[in-house]
Amino acid sequence: MNDLSSSSFKKYLDLKQQVHLDDVEVGEETVNLDNFFEDAIQEQGRGQIMDTMSDIQERHDVIQEIDKGMVELHQLFIDLTVLMEAQGYQLIDIESHVAHASSFVMRGADQLELAKEYQKSSKKWGCIAFAIAVFLLVIILFPVLSSILIKNA
Repeated sequence: MNDLSSSSFKKYLDLKQQVHLDDVEVGEETVNLDNFFEDAIQEQGRGQIMDTMSDIQERHDVIQEIDKGMVELHQLFIDLTVLMEAQGYQLIDIESHVAHASSFVMRGADQLELAKEYQKSSKKWGCIAFAIAVFLLVIILFPVLSSILIKNA
C-alpha cells in the first residue's frame, strides 16, 4: 500500500512539473501583431486605434487572469485527486480493522459462552462434593454420636 501512495505522489509531482503558468497557451490561433497594427492604423485614426489597443490589452489581461485561474483550478483538482486517493487507502485500512475487531468480538463471545458452561459445571460439581462431604460426615459422626448417647443413657 505504501508503494501505491508513493506512486500516486510521484504522479502528482510529474503533473505539477508539467503545468507552468508560462507554458499554457491561451488560444490555438496566433496573430501577427505587426501586420494587425499596421492594417488598423491605415484603416482608422490614431485615437481610435489607441482606444482599441487599450480594449485589446484589457481583454488580454482578463484572458490571462482567466487562464491563470484555470491553471490554479487544475492544480486544485490534482491536489484533490491525490488526497482522495490517500483517503481511499485509509478507508480500506479502517475496513480491515473493523473486520478484525468483529472477528475478535465473535471469538470473545464464544469464549464467554464456554466460560459460562464451565461455571455451571463447576457449581454442579461443587454442590455434589458438598453433599458427599455432608453425607460422609453424617456417616462418620452418626456411630460416634450414637455411642456417646448410649454411654450417657
